[in-house]
Amino acid sequence: MNLRLFKQFFIVLAGLFIFITLFSLFIPSSVAVTRAVVINAPAEKVFNELSNLQNWKHWQPVFINDSANMRFGKSEDGTSNSCEWDSKGRKNKMLITGKSDNMVTAVLSREGENDVLNTIRVLPLTNSNSVQAEWNVLIKLKWYPWEKFYGIFIEKITGEGYEAALNSLKNYTENN
Repeated sequence: MNLRLFKQFFIVLAGLFIFITLFSLFIPSSVAVTRAVVINAPAEKVFNELSNLQNWKHWQPVFINDSANMRFGKSEDGTSNSCEWDSKGRKNKMLITGKSDNMVTAVLSREGENDVLNTIRVLPLTNSNSVQAEWNVLIKLKWYPWEKFYGIFIEKITGEGYEAALNSLKNYTENN
């Protein structure tokens, strides 16, 4: 009797696992998070804060909190395009991969996690001395069912952090 009950339990468990795995295949394998803020400051000033990672310690909460552990790499033009630090026992690396007139692209790498592509745009607003800073984040997920289901909630979990960073950038550039 116990063997039969165990067998039925195992069949139901295996069926549930197969169902969840198949269902997760219909969930997208990348998640985009976007936040924006209007800043009452010149576009050049805002872009200067974004294009040099050493300036991020003025406004980016992670850089403010872990600034003692940060190791910045210098580029030929004297700006910092890379940064490494340890947080919660893991190595983190931020690397600016591209700059244009109004956009900075950076990749955040963390041990044991997928890379996160960050694109920050500074868009001038018409008939105004203000700009809109827009932070787009693209997170690629693995095929694992638990990671796909985590992807459903990732926007709510990480979005607040990006919003806090943009508001901190706004406060810093408007007041300094």
